[in-house]
Amino acid sequence: MNDSLFDLRNKVALVTGASRGLGKAIAVGLAKVGANLIVCSHISSLRETISTVKEIGVQIMGVKADVAQKSDVTRMVRQAMDQFGRIDILVNNAGIYLNKPVEEVSEEEWDRVIATNLKGCFLCSQAVGREMIKQKSGKIINITSISGLASLPHTAVYCASKAGIILLTKGLAVDWAKYNINVNAIGPGDIATKINRGMRTDPNFIKIIKDRTPMDRSAKPEEFVGTVIYLASKASDYVTGSLIMVDGGWTAQL
Repeated sequence: MNDSLFDLRNKVALVTGASRGLGKAIAVGLAKVGANLIVCSHISSLRETISTVKEIGVQIMGVKADVAQKSDVTRMVRQAMDQFGRIDILVNNAGIYLNKPVEEVSEEEWDRVIATNLKGCFLCSQAVGREMIKQKSGKIINITSISGLASLPHTAVYCASKAGIILLTKGLAVDWAKYNINVNAIGPGDIATKINRGMRTDPNFIKIIKDRTPMDRSAKPEEFVGTVIYLASKASDYVTGSLIMVDGGWTAQL
């Protein structure tokens, strides 16, 4: 990653949902190739992420923000601009999961999942995109899921939010290409994190992963970092509106 194509020194990246799991791994990975960071979380402490990134030697600012609230997003972007003067990279990672039979899903649960996963992606892209338009450059990376292309039982609402992100990505890519802004999406497969540790005690869940994943295992959060760095770097300057699946072969069988 020392090749100049992947050198992000003097770049500024904003990563949402960066307190743990995939978001933390992405933030740390971007820091290791030189990017300064703004990290945000709504409900969890950012202390561990901030401490790890500071040890790498780049600048980092933590912001408590709910990406589903426009006022929070506006404040976060303003603070980032005040601190760094620009935002070169946005990683829309913040999201929540719902596993529940659709006939039992409440209106409030629907609203919460769509607001965090899809509306949050839109609000952050819009607010940061306005600054990138002024800069005439930028890289936006949206984290979707295999669930944006295929469904498991009891995940209809989550799937709807992640499928929406894929088409939002394509729409933004078309609209903002003239401003030299690249907008792409990454579709993770199953990731082993603390947040879904309980599911890994379910024999049915374990069987689904083994049956559907050719690589026969879940991913580690760190295994997505290379794809993020690629999409954040000069190496992907002619890539926009694309969906890159990092899923151990899951969607190769669709």
